[in-house]
Amino acid sequence: MTEQDIKYLLGKLPKLKQEIQKIIVGQEEVLDEVLITLLAGGHCLLEGVPGLAKTLLVRTLANAMDLGFRRIQFTPDLMPTDILGTEVLEEDHTTGKRFFKFNEGPVFSNIVLADEINRTPPKTQAALLEAMQEYEVTYAGKTYELPRPFFLLATQNPIEQAGTYPLPEAQLDRFLLYIKIKYPTEQEELNILSSTTGTRQAQVQSTISGEEVLQLRQLVREVSISEELLQYVNHIVRATRPDSTTVDFVKTYCRWGAGPRAGQALILTAKARALLHNRFAVTAADIQTMAYPVLRHRVLVNFTAEAEKITSEKVVEELLENIKLPKAVLV
Repeated sequence: MTEQDIKYLLGKLPKLKQEIQKIIVGQEEVLDEVLITLLAGGHCLLEGVPGLAKTLLVRTLANAMDLGFRRIQFTPDLMPTDILGTEVLEEDHTTGKRFFKFNEGPVFSNIVLADEINRTPPKTQAALLEAMQEYEVTYAGKTYELPRPFFLLATQNPIEQAGTYPLPEAQLDRFLLYIKIKYPTEQEELNILSSTTGTRQAQVQSTISGEEVLQLRQLVREVSISEELLQYVNHIVRATRPDSTTVDFVKTYCRWGAGPRAGQALILTAKARALLHNRFAVTAADIQTMAYPVLRHRVLVNFTAEAEKITSEKVVEELLENIKLPKAVLV
């Protein structure tokens, strides 16, 4: 890839963000984290109370990209075949022979919105495990490849709300980032009211192709990271485990910590963040910023922490304060 090709690809990112911001007001951090997930080649879980434009954000992202898009509404009666697809019996009119044909479900798309994923039981949630990890679906002994790029965005309401099922740890770990959407600021909310209650409607233009997304993902992996920062990431992830950590806060309040997949996610998202900011080297700030959405769903607090209202985010904060930054690294 030439320098000119790289500049052309990087120029796509601000245009993509600009198109999304025609519809989505504010939420800069959330939007950056969604784009980082896309660039890093993972999937993201968006959590927020109803009405914070989670679904609208995903739809707008899909409209700004020249890719296939499908939405799956998760409900208590949704079945795995409603996601993956099913075999139907068909007849060849020329020979009269009958055969089974696999009809692809909505998961066979480039961008898939799993809307309110925690409103369906774990059995149905588990239908996505193979698709998220191996990018394929196995049905009746046959394996079917998913289209590339494949990007799953799931939304969920806070688990305290009625009618929700907590996602199993194995499912959570397959999400590269766990993104929390907060209420807008006063000015942002005023802008939302102004832009959504009139007659003017913004039009989102498609700015990036699937092939360009795949090229950007390859470019992310070429972003450099120093040996010192690799060790820093390793120290952070290993310090989340109560049985091996030297951080007393973790020993007191954590039931278990993150696995190796968390370290991979932290490095890849730090690289993607660097590229999003037009840099080709990871800094400590990239790692520290991405530690929260990478680790908040991979660190499980114990009953003592729940009783004292200590969250996994507080654990990450304590880790970043206790794990010393290596000398002679980019800040």
